[in-house]
Amino acid sequence: MNADVENLPLAAPHAGMDALFLADHPVLDMLNTVAVVEEALVDFWQTDADVLRWLEKQGMAAPAQGRWPGGALAASARRLRDLARELVTHRKAKKSLQGVDALNAFLAKGSSHLELSGAVGRSLKVERRYAADTPEGLLAPLAESVAHLLAEGDFNLVRRCEGEGCVLWFYDRTKAHRRRWCSMGICGNRAKVAAFRQRQQS
Repeated sequence: MNADVENLPLAAPHAGMDALFLADHPVLDMLNTVAVVEEALVDFWQTDADVLRWLEKQGMAAPAQGRWPGGALAASARRLRDLARELVTHRKAKKSLQGVDALNAFLAKGSSHLELSGAVGRSLKVERRYAADTPEGLLAPLAESVAHLLAEGDFNLVRRCEGEGCVLWFYDRTKAHRRRWCSMGICGNRAKVAAFRQRQQS
C-alpha cells in the first residue's frame, strides 16, 4: 500500500457494503478486503462474522469446531492479511521475503487430513478436510493459498490496479495478459472518462 493511501482515515464499511471479489485469486481478494471507498480506507473484516462470510464466498468456509473469544478470528485473519500483503509486495518487487518464518508459523497451527467421499461404483473424490478448532485452523486453506501463490504464482501476472488512488490487486488471467484495472466497471471507466475529458480540453 503506498504512503498516500496509508494516511487515509480507516473506516468501517457502510451497512450492506460487501468486499469485492474481482482479483481472480483468493489471496489477492484477501488483500482487497482493505479498499478505498469514497476517499476513505475501508476494512471489510470488522468482525468474525465478516471473515466467515468472506471465507464462505471463497468456498473456504468450514464449520467452526472450537470456541474462541469474540473477535479472535477477525484478529487472526487481519494478521494473515497483513503478512500476506507484506510478502506479496516484496515478492512482486523482487525483494527478499522477510515474513516467511511468520507464515510458516501460521501454517503450522493448521491441521488437515484427506477424506475419500462418494459412493462406491460412482465418482469418488479425495478432499482435504481442515480442523477448524482454532482461528488459525479455520484460516489454514487461505494461509496455504498464500504459500502456493508465493512459490508457484507468476508474479508478472500479479498486478496492482492502475486506477488513480486504487489499492486493489488482481491476477491477470486474460488471454493477452494486458489487464490494467481492478474492474473495467470501476477504474477502467473512470480512466476512459478522464482521458476523454483531457482530449476535449486539448
